[in-house]
Amino acid sequence: MTPLFRLLIALVLALFMASVLIGPAAVGTLASLKALTLGGDGPLPIVMRQIRLPRAMLGLAVGAGLGLTGAAMQGYLRNPLAEPGLIGVSGMAALGAVIAIQTGAALAFALALPVAALAGAAVGIGLLVALAGPRGGSVTLILAGVAISAMAGAGTALVLNLSPNPYAANEIIFWLMGSLADRSLVHVALALPPMILGAALIATTARGLDALTLGEAAAQALGIDGTALRWRLIAGVALIVGPATAVAGAIGFVGLVVPHLLRPWVGARPSRLLPASALGGAALLLAADIAVRVIVPERDLKLGVLTAIVGAPLFLHLIWKTRSGGRI
Repeated sequence: MTPLFRLLIALVLALFMASVLIGPAAVGTLASLKALTLGGDGPLPIVMRQIRLPRAMLGLAVGAGLGLTGAAMQGYLRNPLAEPGLIGVSGMAALGAVIAIQTGAALAFALALPVAALAGAAVGIGLLVALAGPRGGSVTLILAGVAISAMAGAGTALVLNLSPNPYAANEIIFWLMGSLADRSLVHVALALPPMILGAALIATTARGLDALTLGEAAAQALGIDGTALRWRLIAGVALIVGPATAVAGAIGFVGLVVPHLLRPWVGARPSRLLPASALGGAALLLAADIAVRVIVPERDLKLGVLTAIVGAPLFLHLIWKTRSGGRI
């Protein structure tokens, strides 16, 4: 194990524990750890086990998933500006959640919102398969993803425009900003299994992504089935991004920023960038979620807003370097 991976693992573990222990309640570290591990009577064990622990687990899973899928998309498309939302699944998941809020289903049934978001992600996958076709190339895939994203964005705007209830519209806007607050172990159980399956699928593409760095013709000569590789990758990305959006809302830039930051440290091999980006994404999202609790906690700063504030300037920097012909 390289020093970079040891550092990233230590950083993720430290941030995970900090995420569990940091909160608005002024409770000592020892008392918090005792309530978390031993339980007991009173509100503190409930806070630690039912509120803080699920939030930290989702921060770890969602951050790792977004970092992993960002590295996978960049490796497949051989473009450092690619990101997980490119295939449109996250937009369709958000549309499903918006519909659940607007129709009142989210109030009638506790899990209606994440379930509707997962249904929207499934519709997005179906549309992607139908539009890109079984043998469509990377350009067709990108165009299909852009079309699906545009359609999902238009649907979300239409729901907001026609919403007769200002409270529902306000709730939709806040949900779209992304957050891990008020999540439970039920959300963890809902999101984690498909995300683990998606990560396993992406892990099987590591050798193919390494071969693709030499070009599609060279990869085919090395025995890589381009069609199988593409659909394993797309299925893995969809299984991660859909549930992540379902439980955390729209959180951008993690899958774009993290692979870019870690690429110089792992070389040009996507197979090494995949696990590094998963760890880096988990560390970034855990740190951002801690920050939203510390920075103006009384104003409920949204997680997606903070990641956008951090990620947008770096994204502009990437565009500028590409325009001026520099290496990214």
